[in-house]
Amino acid sequence: MSEIVMPKFGLTMTEGLIAAWRRKPGEPFRQGDVLFEVETEKVTNEVEAAADGVLAEILFPEGATVPVGEVIARLAGGASAPAAASPATPARGEDAPSARKLMAEHGVSREAVEGSGRDGRVMKEDVLRVIATPLARRIARQEGIDLSQVAGSGPGGRIKAADVEGAKAAPAPSPSLPSALAQPDSVRAATARRVQAAKRDIPHFYLTRHVDIRALAALRAELNAQAGRAKLSVTHMLVKAAGLALAAHPGLNRVWLPDGILALDTVGVGIVAETPQGLRIPVLDRADRLALDDLALAMGGLLERARTATLTSADVSGGAISISNVGMHGADTLTPIINPPQAMILGVGAEQQLFRPDAAGQPELCREIVLTLAADHRLIDGADAARFLATLAGLLETPLALLRSPPST
Repeated sequence: MSEIVMPKFGLTMTEGLIAAWRRKPGEPFRQGDVLFEVETEKVTNEVEAAADGVLAEILFPEGATVPVGEVIARLAGGASAPAAASPATPARGEDAPSARKLMAEHGVSREAVEGSGRDGRVMKEDVLRVIATPLARRIARQEGIDLSQVAGSGPGGRIKAADVEGAKAAPAPSPSLPSALAQPDSVRAATARRVQAAKRDIPHFYLTRHVDIRALAALRAELNAQAGRAKLSVTHMLVKAAGLALAAHPGLNRVWLPDGILALDTVGVGIVAETPQGLRIPVLDRADRLALDDLALAMGGLLERARTATLTSADVSGGAISISNVGMHGADTLTPIINPPQAMILGVGAEQQLFRPDAAGQPELCREIVLTLAADHRLIDGADAARFLATLAGLLETPLALLRSPPST
C-alpha cells in the first residue's frame, strides 16, 4: 500500500483544493492516467499516475482544501504514488498536538477553528490565524470569550485587550435575526487567503511617480498605423519597459522564499488579468528579450489562456514583478498588493491631461500616467526601488529604447 499526498505546484503553494477525482476506489489505472485535479488560486493542475495500480481509498472528497504534503489517498497493487508521501501524521480526525496546545493557550474553542487537516483535523496554522495580544488572550481565557468571534482593532486586525472587553460588554446577537451572509467560492476564498497573507506578512513600501507619456503615445500611434502588424497597447509597452528596467537592475530580480532568497535566471513580468474565474496573474517570461511584436503575440496567448481557465503551472511561475493596469477603468492611481513570492508590483492609473511649466516657465499641456510601485522591504531598499522606478520612467518617456535589440549577455 502506498500513499498519494497533496503535491506542491509553485514556490509558495501551501494548500490545494481537490477539484475532481478521475478514479473511484477500487478502480484500476495505467501509468500516465490522470488520477485527480488540484485547483489553487493560480491554476488547475492534472496529476498523473507514475505507474499502474489501483486506487484503494480516497481520504479527502472533491471540494476539500488540503495542506501540501497531506495524505489524500492510498494506492494498492504495488503502484507508485504521483508524489512522495508525507511524514507520519496523527490518526484521522484527531487535532494535531501543537494545535490542541495553542487552542488551550490562546483561549480559542475547537468549534471556532476550521480545520484544514484530514477529516477536519485542526492544524497549528489554523489556530495561528487568530492574531491577538498576550493580554487579550489572557482576558479571553478568564472570561470564556472565543477570540475568533472578536473583531480586532489593532494593526493587521490584531485583537487588543480593549476589543475583548468590548466583546464582553456587548449584548449577544439575537439568534432569530436572518443571516444575509454568503460563503465565498473556492477560488475567491483562496484569493482572499493569499492577499490577506501577503498584506500581513510582506512589509510593503510604496513609491509614486508621474510619467509623461506624450512620446510613448506618439510612438504607439505610429507603430499601430503600420498595416499587417500586431496592435500594441500601453500595457504591452509597460511590460516591455518593466522587463528592460529589471534587466538593468539585476539585483532586484529576486524573490523571497521560506527557505531563503532566490535569484531568478530570466526576467519575467506578471500581468494582472480579470477573468470570469477571478483575478489571474500569468507571467511573461523573458520580457526583456522579446521584440514588441513577439511580446504582444505571447501576451495575447497568455491572456486568452487566463480567460479560458487553461493556464499551466509554467504560465504562472517566475517573475519578480507584476503590472496591474486599471487605467482603462478611469482610476487615477492604484496602490496594489504584492503577489508572493514576487518582490514588486506596479500599479498603473489612467492617462491624465494637465499643465506643467516648460523650460521657460510657461504652462504646457502634458499627458501623464501615475505609476505606484509596491516593493518588499525584506528584499529591496527605498533607494534601489527609486532607481528602478526612475529607469522605468525614463524608458517610457524616451520610448525608442523599447525598439532596440536587448543588450548581449
